[in-house]
Amino acid sequence: MSKYLGGVLLLICLFANGDSAAQSRPNMLLIYVDDLGYGDLGSFGHPVIQTPNLDRLAREGMTLTNYYAPSALCSPSRAGLLTGRIPYRTGIKSWIPEGSDIYLHAEEITLAEVLKSAGYATAIIGKWHLNSDLGSKDEPQPTDQGFDYFYGHNAFQIPTNHNPVNIYRNGELLEAQEGYTADLYADEAIAWLKKQDSSRPFFLYLSMAEPHTTFENPDAYNQRYADYTNGEIIPIPSGLDRIPTEMLKPRGPGEYYANITYMDAQLGRVLAELEESGAKENTIVVFASDNGPITTQWLQWFEVNAHGSTGGLRGRKHFLYEGGIKVPAFISYPGVIEPGSSSDQPLVAMDFFVTLAALGLGSIPDDRPIDGINIEPLFSGRELPARQMFWALESMSDLEYVVREGAWKLMLNSKQEPKELYNLSDDPLEFFNLITDEDKTTQHLVKLFNNYIDSIENDPLRPR
Repeated sequence: MSKYLGGVLLLICLFANGDSAAQSRPNMLLIYVDDLGYGDLGSFGHPVIQTPNLDRLAREGMTLTNYYAPSALCSPSRAGLLTGRIPYRTGIKSWIPEGSDIYLHAEEITLAEVLKSAGYATAIIGKWHLNSDLGSKDEPQPTDQGFDYFYGHNAFQIPTNHNPVNIYRNGELLEAQEGYTADLYADEAIAWLKKQDSSRPFFLYLSMAEPHTTFENPDAYNQRYADYTNGEIIPIPSGLDRIPTEMLKPRGPGEYYANITYMDAQLGRVLAELEESGAKENTIVVFASDNGPITTQWLQWFEVNAHGSTGGLRGRKHFLYEGGIKVPAFISYPGVIEPGSSSDQPLVAMDFFVTLAALGLGSIPDDRPIDGINIEPLFSGRELPARQMFWALESMSDLEYVVREGAWKLMLNSKQEPKELYNLSDDPLEFFNLITDEDKTTQHLVKLFNNYIDSIENDPLRPR
């Protein structure tokens, strides 16, 4: 069956039965935020940061306490989310620099393509970062990969998230946008939602810029956290001809806290629009972070004054320890998911691809490996089948690979040699390397790892 034949047949059935089938399918709002840590929300235990809107969304649905990003960096994480496939299958192994000619290839089928072929209106507002040039005719753009509409940026905001100069709309670079990316994206999302025909379901991928550095905040939000800020606030810009070394002064966590609270307020506006329009009761809302946070263990100049919390987990963004990949997530589905529920079953972003495609009656590709699973059983409190999970990342650590089964997590280096083994049930903070004590477990996980590597190397779509 061709790439779109299943979707075409589905649409024929829908049209034959009138609008009732289309109206019964849920709308979908997928919120993906940038560099938010496991401990960075009130609902996940942060003692200071105020996130009332996201906390309410969590209470209205199911909190996913054992959820993982596909990677500890943004581009591969987004590739996994939108394709349901391990990022290395797509050829995206790290973040994509501008002009690098790295991109998500047209042969990959995104969640937007699946849902669009099933009759959904689709849009991405916010960060894309699945190519190296949003103005290129040679690299696939969001509107080439299933999205009817795109407004947003690529890697990070320039010069900061205030008055950004690198915002595109459907392939066209816009003049400097006045405002902060949080409110710009909320405004755009609300405007797009208002234009939707209630007889047609929608899929909105709202990919926020916050709290990725470098950031600025409205004065009123900085003032809320003034007790956590030292000295005058002077935002550190990116995109300059030189590194602004004179501005690299630690000022405490206040600006980071304010950035998250401001993002929360703008997301609250989008959620309010769903409620006011009457769409809320038939809308699935998924919230997750793309990877772990930048903690106070700064590694690059533009990370100064980020104060992300992993909730005590080891590691941070760029690293495959738990703090780099275990992130906050929750899902709301009125009338289906019990408000205030939670699940500690291991999940990964690729599961959203499979689950949302199934709920939207979309055709999941059967000509390639799909690494996510349908998590609908969770919605009624049932257990998911036992599973294995895999991560790979070319970054700042030599520990490039992870394979997990149950509580056991094996980390291997870039030479594919096993180096560290943890039992996450007994040791969730990854203090105790058991690789010399658990040889049988190590060898079993090495076999699983080799199976993953063989599958990736023989993937029918893997870029060569």
